Amino acid sequence: MNILIVTTETCPGYRVDQVIGPVFGTAVRSRNVVGNLLSRVSGFFGGKQGGAIRMIRQTREDALADLSQRAESMGANAVLATRFDSGEFDSGPGYVMEEITVYGTAVRLTALAG
Repeated sequence: MNILIVTTETCPGYRVDQVIGPVFGTAVRSRNVVGNLLSRVSGFFGGKQGGAIRMIRQTREDALADLSQRAESMGANAVLATRFDSGEFDSGPGYVMEEITVYGTAVRLTALAG
């Protein structure tokens, strides 16, 4: 099943039949030691951090996939009012972990006739 995920509190063309409740998805990723070292060198000179951008994008996609799976397991066909939260933590020398959580309200929607 495809879960509709939107940042709005309503979805035009649909009626909320059931509010199931809060749902979240989380993903954590890290770069390897070489990636972290190259990122620090690149950061020293300034400019776009391509490796970090790719890691954050993939972490976000992983969190959305987890959200979708959790919503579906709850019986939802959509998630409304979706929001993201992110953080970074040090997991030891040379390892930085990126964490992204996405959350919203799991609901059952029905398409309006029209």
